[in-house]
Formats: sequence, C-alpha cells, structure tokens
Amino acid sequence: MAVFMDLNISYKTDKKRLQSVIETAAHLGYSTVAINYVVDLQQKKQEIGKPKCVSELFDTFPIVQGKSRPIKVLNRLTVVASDPSHFRPTAEYKAYDLVAVYPKTEKLFHAACMTFDVDIICVAVTEKQPFFFKRSPVNGAIERGVFFEISYTPAIRDSTMRRYTIANAISLMETCKGKNVIVTSGAEKPLELRGPYDIANLGLLFGLSEGDGKAAISTNCRAVHLHGETRKTALGIVHTMKKDQLTERQEEEHVPASKRAKIETV
Repeated sequence: MAVFMDLNISYKTDKKRLQSVIETAAHLGYSTVAINYVVDLQQKKQEIGKPKCVSELFDTFPIVQGKSRPIKVLNRLTVVASDPSHFRPTAEYKAYDLVAVYPKTEKLFHAACMTFDVDIICVAVTEKQPFFFKRSPVNGAIERGVFFEISYTPAIRDSTMRRYTIANAISLMETCKGKNVIVTSGAEKPLELRGPYDIANLGLLFGLSEGDGKAAISTNCRAVHLHGETRKTALGIVHTMKKDQLTERQEEEHVPASKRAKIETV
C-alpha cells in the first residue's frame, strides 16, 4: 500500500490551527507532513532561525487513517531568493529535515539545479513563471536527485492563480517529462487540504501521467525525504562488494588461450 506525504504545510504561529491542519492530513491518509518555514532573503535583516520542536505540537500525534501508526511531522525551510549570493548555507540549515529554494530569476534557477545543496526547487504558482525552463539545468537537477515542487492550494483560492499554476506546471512537464516532481498543498487551514487520490487525479491537469501523479505524492516524496537525510549526514555513500572467486575464474575463461599463456609466462 502506498505511503502518501504532503511536504508543504504552511507554518503559522497559531498553534491550534496548525494542529488542526495536521490532524486533517492524518485523517485524509497522509503518513508524513512537513511544516514549511519560509524566509525571504530578498528582504533585508531576514535571519534563518531554528524550527519549533515538533514534539511540542501534540502530546500524542494523531493516527493516520487506515494505518496503525501516528503521523510523522518534519520541518522544512524554503528560501526565497533572486540572486545566488542570497543563498549561503549555514549551520541553521542543518536544523531542518528538508531545504527548498524558490528561485525568482533564471540565473538562480540554474544555480539551484546545478550546484545548490537543496532537496526541492519550488515552481511559481501565484504568478506567471518569469523565465522558461531549459532542458540542461532541469536534467542536471534530475541527475543530482533534486525534485521540483508544484503546490495546488493557490489554484483553489483564486481563478487567476489557477491559470498560472496549470500553465507553469505544464511548462515544467514539457521539459522534465514528469520526472522528479512532487505535488504539495501549501495549506494554511484544514479546508485547503485534499485527499491523496484527488491530488493524483489533479496531476493529470498539470500534465502528469496517472502513474507519475501518484508518485508525486508518494514515492517521489519519500525520495525527497531520503535526499534530505543524506544531505544532513553525508556527502555520498560508498558501497563495497567482495569479489567472488568464481567470477574471477569465469573472467579467465573468456580470455583467449594465446593471451592466457602470455599472462601465465609473465
């Protein structure tokens, strides 16, 4: 059975409202959610603080519908920036389970795809995309395991934003072919959340296939979570294997007899 995730629940200082959104997510069948802290580094004197401890939200976390375990809550940081110099990872970044960047310019989008140590790149949904998606940086992000995010809540709130969301999403799909895409809510209140299967169907409007639409709220989200854990703990993984002696013999058998004789002589 698929494990569904919503990696964008907007952080609000109103604790009761935040609790209500998370409880609704659990009731709808989401196993994992991420509380999203947004910092706009385009504005002066903006500092990245530490996230609130998730254990302070509930004494007992709500049980996921259809599961026997409680919902898992992550902390996510989204950095809004227009210039690569704005994005300077510090120790505060490591306090978050996930790190996303919302690039406002093509130059920053290219840097985010090719060099930034992030898990998610946000796609504009409240305005027309200010630049075209180019295949080279998008493919670079896919190779690095970075995912692109489309949030659906603005499309619910306003008809103009709905046009922007669908147009920008389709533009991205034409370039990435549905690979490395996640769909999140960005919900600020419970009524803005939708069930996982509704979102999978909504993916068809965004240009995703049925399989990619389901992956955008399940397996792709899990890959983002694992990417975040790897980013926090290590730069890479080395996998070692003991070479089987039988394999060595098989390799020798494939060597021509004349060449084998020369090797034995040496």
